[in-house]
Amino acid sequence: MKVITLLNEKGGVAKTTMAIHAAAGLAIKGYRVVVIDADAQGHATIALGRQKEPGFYDLIVRDAPFDQVLRRISPERYATREQMERSNGDLLLVPSNVETRSISQNISDAFAVLKRVMQLREAIDFVIFDTSPTPSLTHASIYMATDAIVMPTKLEAWSFDGLRESMAHRDQFQPIRQQYGLGTIKLYGIVPTLYRRGTLEQETNLEVLRERFGDKVWDPIPMRTIWSEAATAKRTVFSLAPRSKTAADAWRFVNKMEEVVNVSE
Repeated sequence: MKVITLLNEKGGVAKTTMAIHAAAGLAIKGYRVVVIDADAQGHATIALGRQKEPGFYDLIVRDAPFDQVLRRISPERYATREQMERSNGDLLLVPSNVETRSISQNISDAFAVLKRVMQLREAIDFVIFDTSPTPSLTHASIYMATDAIVMPTKLEAWSFDGLRESMAHRDQFQPIRQQYGLGTIKLYGIVPTLYRRGTLEQETNLEVLRERFGDKVWDPIPMRTIWSEAATAKRTVFSLAPRSKTAADAWRFVNKMEEVVNVSE
């Protein structure tokens, strides 16, 4: 089982969009995937067609069993009929609501998230965390449970600042993880999102990012209308527009994630 966290301490960089498409794409490929919505806004929950509820809070604070908080996502939300006929994957969700904001005030164990997530290791292939942009003790506990991070970012100065802050916080937890034999948190990749090809600022910032991080920078995800249409429909682009350029962009992202996971094994 791999635990991957989508992270950037700057809002509006498409973390949720990338998280649910990573999870959906992996499920279509045949993996058993759990999305954990760790953001009090509950946008991953809504995006997958579920109602906001305190699933993550119940799991971590109230010690609820997984069978009480897991919600199976209907395949038509994230895939075409043809895709699911060829797949034996599964997509499940631990939902969120405003109570998620209170988790950090109600836990003292930095390993709380790790202890719960590890209960899935025999049944699940991937756990994907969608996180809030505001750092908290909940983030600290998620860091302790995370194998690797993927960092969406706009090609803008404020998003780069969020990137730097996130990396600094990751680095703070590396010695603690090593002390407990958990290994380092790998940086799988940085994903430029909402990319506007041909604009001077975007192209310049993309070059800056590649000079700094090299092949850790994945292919940019272009800004396209279908992303917002899919969010409104509470479906993925794989389901809503499977033959679109947007779906092709999303598949490149999912395929890259699968490739990096396999290489890092």
